[in-house]
Amino acid sequence: MIAGLGCNGGEPQQVAPQDAAPDPAAGLAFTDVTAEAGLGDFRHVTGAFGEKWMPESVGSGGGFIDYDGDGWLDVLLVGGGTWPGRGEAAQALRLYRNNGDGTFTETTREAGLAGLTDYGFGISVADYDNDGDADFYFTTLAENKLFRNENGVFTDVAAAAGVAGEAVWSTSALFFDADADGHLDLYVGSYVDWSPEKDVECLLEGATRSYCTPDIYEGVPSRFYRNNGDPGSGPGQAPTFSDQSEAAGFLPASGKTLGVAELDFNRDGYPDLIVANDTQPDALYENKGDGTFTERGELSGMAFDENGRARAGMGIDVGVVDETGQETMFVGNFSKEMIGVYRHMNNGIFVDRAAISQIGRPSLLTLTFSLFLFDVDLDGDLDLFAANGHLQPEIEQLQEGIGYREPPHLFINRGDGTFEDVSPAIGGVLTQPIVARGAAYADYDRDGDLDVLITENGGPAHLWRNDLQRDAHALRVRLEGRQSNRDGLSSRVVAIAGERRMERRIRSGSSYLSSSEKTATFGLGAASQVDSLLIYWPGGAVERFANVAADQEVLVVEGAGALEAEAMPGRDSEAL
Repeated sequence: MIAGLGCNGGEPQQVAPQDAAPDPAAGLAFTDVTAEAGLGDFRHVTGAFGEKWMPESVGSGGGFIDYDGDGWLDVLLVGGGTWPGRGEAAQALRLYRNNGDGTFTETTREAGLAGLTDYGFGISVADYDNDGDADFYFTTLAENKLFRNENGVFTDVAAAAGVAGEAVWSTSALFFDADADGHLDLYVGSYVDWSPEKDVECLLEGATRSYCTPDIYEGVPSRFYRNNGDPGSGPGQAPTFSDQSEAAGFLPASGKTLGVAELDFNRDGYPDLIVANDTQPDALYENKGDGTFTERGELSGMAFDENGRARAGMGIDVGVVDETGQETMFVGNFSKEMIGVYRHMNNGIFVDRAAISQIGRPSLLTLTFSLFLFDVDLDGDLDLFAANGHLQPEIEQLQEGIGYREPPHLFINRGDGTFEDVSPAIGGVLTQPIVARGAAYADYDRDGDLDVLITENGGPAHLWRNDLQRDAHALRVRLEGRQSNRDGLSSRVVAIAGERRMERRIRSGSSYLSSSEKTATFGLGAASQVDSLLIYWPGGAVERFANVAADQEVLVVEGAGALEAEAMPGRDSEAL
């Protein structure tokens, strides 16, 4: 829970010396509420049976979706998979409805998702058909699925919509409005050309069978599907898509993609994409303004490490983390490869800030699959969460200082784009070693601060409630497009409180195989209002609102000219 700033009854207060730096860990605490929330029965299944097939090692994701439209975010988890003839088939997806009291009830069957046995990996959530409810895309080891939401019941329309794709290994996906026409397009990351028939035996130390690294296999190029904006021909007249991967400039591509995020680094109003590729150069796709893209990762300086080598790019995110107003991207990499940190320099060039940001060295020995930016302490700047876990269970016997199960990093932003890992100081769940894969954030209990959901490879999910014990106000902003897409994806939201300027982007994607909430959270610290709130819609329209009170969630309907205030029922009323 977060507490609003109040008077202290006139009691004398000790004043810290002016040169004393504030403790970045003060007041931060997370509580593992997985079991009491009703998520304790979930287990991810790898299907491992001793042959060390590569898909078993990469895990799967999950995230948040308000599938029933009641304002409370539900949890959707990917169950993994089993191999034909190798035991009982695993449930591919499991959906848990938020009861609004801190608990969840499984509703997989009622929502039409029971009986699915696809070997699955990732989800991307968005209202792709602009009908007011949340749909999602599901990536698998074969053809993918697009689940259209009809009154809280899902139907797979991927084939009819034209986005099932070929039977290849797909990973992270995102919806975004590439051409600002109000209809969401879809980018689908693809990994490597693997099948049981093509499996290669890999050995550790020349003796022990282990999971192969992706350099053994050929990469599979990712796909881009443009939304036709038509009424469609399937049930409920859903829109269709066209595969425009080559025409839009996404081919040729090396493949081996594990993460994708959206940004607008050149501030032209059109969404660009950054792509994390495993053992291949990371990519930056610049939007030309007409829905076509130019790849310029190597030219921009973000494709390789400082020695010119491609790394094991996995989770990815991007945001404004310092006073420059420029976007900084973060990329999770393998152990002995620090997290990549690149800030835009306002000229199409990104500079490596892994060392300067003080994220590089603390992340050198961990293997980061998921990472995301969020304002965990509600002080106005974006912090970084990194979920870690190795591929090889035997790694501890082979490499000193590297574990299979690893604790996460929580890097607190000092306000200038430099960070401190406070996980050891906070302790508790933040020092718990796990085999993390997917990770997402949301305010699932609607108390104003941001909670964390993590999936483990071959293990449970973890729901960590943010129990922030620090006086801090917050404003949460949710968008509803009219001329723009219904979710307001590809919009930029700017909040100004006093001398602080904060920026958030409404988007899907980021992290690794997972889906976070789409509401923008602005931590305000001691400020009781946002002086100016600006919405930059993807179609080019700009809306401005003045003197927006803190400690509430507001809905901005495009073109309405007013804010709709919504309470945060999970927040302690005594704190307001």
